[in-house]
Amino acid sequence: MGNRIEVDRDRCKGCGLCVVTCPRQIVELGKEINLKGYHYAVQVDAERCIACQMCAVTCPDVAITVYRAPKKARTAG
Repeated sequence: MGNRIEVDRDRCKGCGLCVVTCPRQIVELGKEINLKGYHYAVQVDAERCIACQMCAVTCPDVAITVYRAPKKARTAG
């Protein structure tokens, strides 16, 4: 499994700051609505995520968690 983000749908208020700050432009406001009536952020292309954490750092509601894939072990050789 590669890098990815997880958005707490019910904490997200759809402000769009994560969308603007993502350097890879892989975060968007989704079409679905959360319990508070907001379109929440979703990651649209996990393959391109570099786990820079810009989305999580800029989120005023602390609704985003970033997961970084473990580095592959290097073998001597």
